[in-house]
Amino acid sequence: MLKEELIAKSPVRLLERSIEGGLKPGNIGIIASRKGIGKTSVLVQLALDKLLQGEKVIHVSFTAHTSYVISWYENIFSELAKRRNLEHLGEVKDDLVKNRVIMNFAQEGVSIDQILRSLKAMVVDGGFKAKTLIVDGYDFTQATKDRLQKVKEFAGEMGIEVWYSCTLLGEEPLVDKNNVPMILREYIDSVSVLILLEPKAEYIHFTVVKDHDVMNPHDLKLKLDAKTLLIAET
Repeated sequence: MLKEELIAKSPVRLLERSIEGGLKPGNIGIIASRKGIGKTSVLVQLALDKLLQGEKVIHVSFTAHTSYVISWYENIFSELAKRRNLEHLGEVKDDLVKNRVIMNFAQEGVSIDQILRSLKAMVVDGGFKAKTLIVDGYDFTQATKDRLQKVKEFAGEMGIEVWYSCTLLGEEPLVDKNNVPMILREYIDSVSVLILLEPKAEYIHFTVVKDHDVMNPHDLKLKLDAKTLLIAET
C-alpha cells in the first residue's frame, strides 16, 4: 500500500468527519480515560497521521522519558505498516522522524509560561512550523483555568491544534450528568473536543462528549483493538 492510501483509509478520517472535520488550529482536544486504557496510543496515532501527511508535530511528555515515547511511535508505526503492507517503508519512516520533535518537561517547578516560551522558540526561532502539539501525561489535578486559557491562546497565535491526554482518577462517578469527567468540569469551556475511552469486553470504545459547540452529539463508531491498541471502526 502506498502512503497516500494509508492516509485515505485511516480510521482518523472517520474521527475527523465525526468532529466537524477535525480539531482545527487554535483548539484543545482531550482524550480521557482511566489509567492504562490507551490514551497514549491514540495520541501517537493522531500524531502519526499528521506526520504521514507531511506535517510537523511536537510531542510533549510530562511523565515518560523520550526513549519511551519513541518506542510508542516505533511500535505503532511498525504495526500499521505491517497490517497495511506499506511500501517504501524506510523512506516514509525517515520523513516521520524528521518532522517530529519530542520534549520532556517536569510538571513541578516549571511554569506554563516557561513551557510556552520553549515551544514558541522551537516553532518561531527554530523554524519548526508544527501544526499539532501532543501533550501526554499532564496531571489535570494541578490544572487551572488560566493555564488552559494560555495554552489555547498560544495555539491560536501559532496556528496549532493541541491534543491532551487526561487520566481519570477517584471513585465512581467519574463523570457528571453531561458525561463530562469531574476532573475536567471546570475547564470544559476551554476544550473544543472531548473523547472518552471506555473499556468493553473485547475492545475499547470511543465516546464523543463534546464536539466543538455540541455536547454528547452522537456515537463515534471507533474502537481500540484491545491487543494492538490500534484505532479501528466498530
